[in-house]
Amino acid sequence: MSESVLLIGTKKGLWIGRSDAARREWTLEGPSFEMQGVYSVGIDTRADTPRLFAGGTSEHWGPAVFHSDDLGRSWAEPPEGSIGFPAGSEASVERVWQIQPAPEGQPGVVYAGAQPSSLWKSTDGGVTFELVRGLWDHPHRKDWGAGFGGQAIHTVLPHPTEPDQVSVAMSTGGVYQTTDGGQIWEPANHGIKAYFMPDPDPEFGQCVHKLAAHPDRPERMFAQNHHGVYRSDDGGAIWKSIADGLPSDFGFPIAVHPHEPDTIYVFPLIADGNRIPTDAKCRVYRSRDAGSTWEALTNGLPDVPSYAPVLRDALCTDQGTPAGVYVGTRDGCVYASADAGDSWTEVARHLPDVLTVRAAVLD
Repeated sequence: MSESVLLIGTKKGLWIGRSDAARREWTLEGPSFEMQGVYSVGIDTRADTPRLFAGGTSEHWGPAVFHSDDLGRSWAEPPEGSIGFPAGSEASVERVWQIQPAPEGQPGVVYAGAQPSSLWKSTDGGVTFELVRGLWDHPHRKDWGAGFGGQAIHTVLPHPTEPDQVSVAMSTGGVYQTTDGGQIWEPANHGIKAYFMPDPDPEFGQCVHKLAAHPDRPERMFAQNHHGVYRSDDGGAIWKSIADGLPSDFGFPIAVHPHEPDTIYVFPLIADGNRIPTDAKCRVYRSRDAGSTWEALTNGLPDVPSYAPVLRDALCTDQGTPAGVYVGTRDGCVYASADAGDSWTEVARHLPDVLTVRAAVLD
């Protein structure tokens, strides 16, 4: 018998939604980590027992990566701490923005992206993490700026079949890639604009808000930028705009359908200076042709004025059939679709700011 789990990280704790495989009705449990900002969550389904992750930030104790092997009913943290810079680094982890299990074939490997912009790798299933020095020591690092949410690596995309290839994105700094397991990193931003810089087409410094790719077509990548929606068909070497047909090219999240590599989802906002949904409507936009055309998804979403944006990690899909799509807003609402976005139901309301969502259908 299958069940579904939905992790909802907020500014004041973690809520867990539970449903069956149909995902039509949800019950909520929580909060765990009450009063901690949960900026990242993850679900690792590679082993027989799924492992859940939560990247919490305590105002008193600082950040930590917690894990659960009983679907969130209890949580563990290593007594020595899960993530932290080596002595002498003159830096400290402020927040963990991304927790990303590696693909099948890399047992025990879990990545974390943190603030300040740093990449971390675990080989013990996400219990403890070590700094990826090749990126931290990059000569560009001194020139990476801080976005409104801080200077952070918020996206980690491991290649599905090549363990030494990883792509990351940060605000600000842009996209960087390695092909040798993290020793050497190269910027991969050609075509992504940075209108706010003296050179609008720099080698690096772009404020990329989110990256996405489908494991069946890893050479095709999608990016939601600080003004700009892009696609790359050559693994990030060249990016081209796919924003035509959207009401705005500004937004934070972008996600790919789990079974259709050409189907993607975004949540447009008016502009960087006016960060509310376009037309003050809560609408997810979907493209079924890799960004050539777009359609607004509205069935079941609120039809009243809406002023709450969706942050970069608060839109996700699951692996169900049909695919599930989930979106959480900054006014504490969470909406779920069990039919790839055709219709939506409300899972939660009046939560704290939703920062991140992840979902999975589990056997």
